[in-house]
Amino acid sequence: MLELFTRASSWLIPAIIVFIPLYAAFRKVPVYETFVEGAKDGFGTAINIIPHLVGMMVAISMFRASGAMDMMLGAVRPLFDWLHVPSEILPLGILRPLTGAGSLAFTADLIQTYGPDSMIGRIASTIQGSTDTTLYVLTVYFGAVGIRKSRYALKVGLFSDLVGFIAAIMICLYIFG
Repeated sequence: MLELFTRASSWLIPAIIVFIPLYAAFRKVPVYETFVEGAKDGFGTAINIIPHLVGMMVAISMFRASGAMDMMLGAVRPLFDWLHVPSEILPLGILRPLTGAGSLAFTADLIQTYGPDSMIGRIASTIQGSTDTTLYVLTVYFGAVGIRKSRYALKVGLFSDLVGFIAAIMICLYIFG
C-alpha cells in the first residue's frame, strides 16, 4: 500500500502541472495572457509588502540583539528542565511564530548538531511542521490587503502556535520517549 502511494505521489504534481493548462486551453482561456496578468498583479503585491517585511525583520533583529530572547529563555528553562523536555528547542518555540527562514535555519542546526533521529531533532522537526509563522503571516498578508485592525487574529494565531508547540513535544515524548 505504501509503495502505491509513493508511486502515485511521484506522478501527481507533474500531472497537475500538465492538467491545469490543458484544461484552461480546452475551456478557451488564454493561458499565457492570464498567467502574465497574474504575474503583474503578484509583482504589485510584492512591492506593497516590502515595507511590512522590512519592519518585521528590524523588530526580530532588535528582539534578538537586545537580549530579550535570552532573558525569556532563561525564565522558561527551569520549567522545561523540570518537565524533562530538552531546553535546546526553546528558541525554536520563540522563533517559529516570528520567522520561517530563521526557525528553519535553527531547526537545521539542531538536526545537524544532535541528529535527525535524536529526541531534539524529532521534536524540532515536529514543531516546524505543527506551527506557523503567525507574525509573518499577519504582517505580510494583512499588510498586503490593507487590514489595520487584526482583531483576534494575533491572539488566535499565537495560541494555536503554543498548542502546536506543546502538542509536538507531548506527542514526540510519548511516541519516541
